[in-house]
Amino acid sequence: MTAPVRFPRFYVTSPAPCPYLPGKTERKVFTELKGAHADGLNDALGRIGFRRSQTVAYRPSCSNCQACISVRVVAGLFRPSSTQKRILKRNDDLIATECRPWATAEQFELLQAYLSSRHPGGGMASMEETDYADMVEHTPVSTHVIEYREPNADGTPGRLIGACLTDRQGDGLSMIYSFFDTDSERNGLGNYIILDHIRRAMDQGLPYVYLGYWVEGSARMQYKVRYRPLERLGPDGWQMMTAEEQDRLIAAASNTRRATSQVPQGSGKDGTPGGQQQYSFAEAE
Repeated sequence: MTAPVRFPRFYVTSPAPCPYLPGKTERKVFTELKGAHADGLNDALGRIGFRRSQTVAYRPSCSNCQACISVRVVAGLFRPSSTQKRILKRNDDLIATECRPWATAEQFELLQAYLSSRHPGGGMASMEETDYADMVEHTPVSTHVIEYREPNADGTPGRLIGACLTDRQGDGLSMIYSFFDTDSERNGLGNYIILDHIRRAMDQGLPYVYLGYWVEGSARMQYKVRYRPLERLGPDGWQMMTAEEQDRLIAAASNTRRATSQVPQGSGKDGTPGGQQQYSFAEAE
């Protein structure tokens, strides 16, 4: 006889200030990922809007607010814009290597510089090397770190200028957290990492690239609407945004970027692994 699969227990976090919308309060529902069925559970939860942080899968469960919307790129239908084509051409000499989930001092140094530049007031700003190791190595699912390096003169991999912690799910790649050299003369490194993941998904026959949560009205989330076509998760399941809606959102994102004189401070971008201290395993009602 086959032993029954135990239905996971779900828990809720204590209310905390929302990192994306001023004056709002966030709360998350979450469960543990562990054991032989962790990959399958992570896949199933990913399809209904959960994200992974170390050994936890979570999704927003906020009172009177549904602003956080799960979004994913349909890899097989993706067509790069003119700007995205230029980013691909400018950075296609980079050497990308899929590495096992093992934290290195070189990665951590790059992460620290990235956080100092882009998210100086965020919850990860005080992260120590052991915290970063936990973020990368404490995983019960199929995950890896993709490193992006500039080539040396002889063509061998050189300086690390980007990295992304990525889960391989049954139906796509889930980008958990990416970071890069913000002082590099190469423009669009963050966008290039996403474009490379879309290309990787297509090469592997995976239909989607999961970008996490998109929040309309949060300036640092608007880059996600630039990838077409984009699906979002709603009450009726995953639905593709219309071209007209994405046109409107892209135009609004461009206006917001021009109006913003500096990178907004806060807890960081979506998918920020804030450590396990926020997750207390007291069962949800």
